[in-house]
Amino acid sequence: MTSFVIRHDLWSPEQHAAAERLEAIAAERGVEVVRFAFADAHGVLRGKTLVRDEALRVLRDGVNVTTTMLLKDLAGKTAFPVYTPGGGFDMPELQGAADMVLVPDPTTFRILPWAPHTGWVLCDIHFQSGMPMPFSTRHVLRRSLDRLAERGLDFVAGLEVECHIFRLDDTTPPAHGDGTPPGEPPRTSPLNAGYQYLTELRYDEIDPLMEALRTNLQALDLPLRSLEIEFGPSQVELTFGPTVGLRPADLMMLFRSAVKQVCRRQGYHATFMCRPKLPHVVSSGWHLHQSLRRLGDGTNVFMSDQPGEPFSETARFYLGGLLAHARAATAFSTPTINGYKRYRPYSNAPDRVSWARDNRGVMVRVLGGPGDPATRLENRAGEPAANPYLYMASQVVSGLDGIDRKIEPGPSADTPYESAAATLPRSLMEALAALRDDACFKEQFGGFFIDYFIRLKEAEIARFLSEVTDWEHREYFALL
Repeated sequence: MTSFVIRHDLWSPEQHAAAERLEAIAAERGVEVVRFAFADAHGVLRGKTLVRDEALRVLRDGVNVTTTMLLKDLAGKTAFPVYTPGGGFDMPELQGAADMVLVPDPTTFRILPWAPHTGWVLCDIHFQSGMPMPFSTRHVLRRSLDRLAERGLDFVAGLEVECHIFRLDDTTPPAHGDGTPPGEPPRTSPLNAGYQYLTELRYDEIDPLMEALRTNLQALDLPLRSLEIEFGPSQVELTFGPTVGLRPADLMMLFRSAVKQVCRRQGYHATFMCRPKLPHVVSSGWHLHQSLRRLGDGTNVFMSDQPGEPFSETARFYLGGLLAHARAATAFSTPTINGYKRYRPYSNAPDRVSWARDNRGVMVRVLGGPGDPATRLENRAGEPAANPYLYMASQVVSGLDGIDRKIEPGPSADTPYESAAATLPRSLMEALAALRDDACFKEQFGGFFIDYFIRLKEAEIARFLSEVTDWEHREYFALL
């Protein structure tokens, strides 16, 4: 009997060859278990761990998991009525918490250096019929990249990611109150005090930890460029060289998971939450550097060949698309309630939809110039917790719409916090409203997916609004 992969023609020749290498490496390197991982809508890695013999047996048939894994909010609660007809979506495949199939992409296989007998592989998600699971965010990005490929282009992205790393003061699992997650956060303390931007002595204080991160990330074959002390206490930044297609999003998923796991084993807590509620912290961002290249010769089509022009006509229209859809795209670049606390004036973070050359106050910073093959656009709106597949897909979809409709970006904002440009959404609720009204995203992501994503985030918002905050208690309890 043929395998699931063969029956539905799910692998490329490159993936078939990678599967054979995977089998050989697993035997040579003493792999004992393999983690089959996938990204949920929130950008959280989930999956199953199989012992080696079973993992190799199902390599071409996939692993079954419940479809509800893509229907849960961040508290782990299923946000859709899966036991009603059609599972809440008029889709029989979702009804009754039915199974879906994790199909490994063998080109992503790694052995985890901090767990040397553990293999790891990213998976695509399909229904039992072989049809791609429409809520798979890796599939959403792949569809967007296919549209680029039809034009002879590919997506290039470099990552610049900030996060916080704190010392764990108590490793006892936190109490969960009513018995449901997320519960109380871990108790932590900062690694250093005060502001520290690029201070060498502060870096040296945490060098053993940074060395552990460096060696593990490089052992994963990630294109690490730099490790830096960032502005606020316990804040660091790591940057990665440009990669192509799906790889930058896959890289981001593996990077975040690696940092959290390596730090935890060293007695630290790493968080990609934008703005933790801890004294003196500074918001973390994720700057996404992006360009397009020709599939034939690898030429950067954003590069200008005209003296005095910072970028090509293609780049100009692509930038116009990023700006035209920026308010809706923030639902994907900044998908948490917390992330909107970063959009502040005079803060090195954007607060409105603007662009300029080499200006860190705008949303899109233009880097490069005539004849510079590294010419690119840096979107500074993202938070480090964003689902990378959706963040990058939102850029491709917006940029292509700009190219197709020849959308002009308008003048640069030399005084970004005083320009007349439209403001970025002030809340996740405002961003979702903009997304709901954006015809381009509905067409390219599919109205089905947009409705799903909005309903999932609205479940998160509903839980937030039902909580009594510290601010409310201080504001009203004594006075009113």
